[in-house]
Amino acid sequence: MDHSADGGGDREGRRLYNPYGDLHGAIDYRPIQNIYQIPTSPEFLFQEEAAVQRRSWGENITYYTGCGYLLGAVSGASVGLVEGLKAREPGDSMKLRVNRVLNASGHTGRKFGNRLGVIGLLYAGLESGIVAGRGTDDILNSVCAGLGTGALYKAAAGPRSAAVAGAIGGLAVGALVAGKQALKRYVPI
Repeated sequence: MDHSADGGGDREGRRLYNPYGDLHGAIDYRPIQNIYQIPTSPEFLFQEEAAVQRRSWGENITYYTGCGYLLGAVSGASVGLVEGLKAREPGDSMKLRVNRVLNASGHTGRKFGNRLGVIGLLYAGLESGIVAGRGTDDILNSVCAGLGTGALYKAAAGPRSAAVAGAIGGLAVGALVAGKQALKRYVPI
């Protein structure tokens, strides 16, 4: 195979990438065997897919549900750890203390994880539905999805609880979106 410093090709027509191709100096690049193969086919089958800068509804649901469960499980396990350490009784053996901490962490972690996973599932479904219904992707979709998520999550507790939870959900998502926009604008990455 013949490889140039900035990349080249092989007999099979693949485009090769050399991470050292942009470096110039006294280094002989020919013996470097760390060449990566990059596919030459387009990433998207249709041009419309390439124009969309958004996850699909299935990816959205998977992402928000998984992130919600993970965040809930970790925070719940932390709360359970503190509860398990506080529940210590005199005369307990070390084995019993460890068991109590593990049980409290696991129970609280599952409980919090399931709650936040359901909230993530509701939010992702509502946001994808609103984007499809409105035909546009903007901040209003996210805020409305947060409002609807809070209201749906607490709907069984009554209309007043649903309204309060909806308002909290809408405000929380609005604050997160505003914070994300501020980070994009003012923090160079």
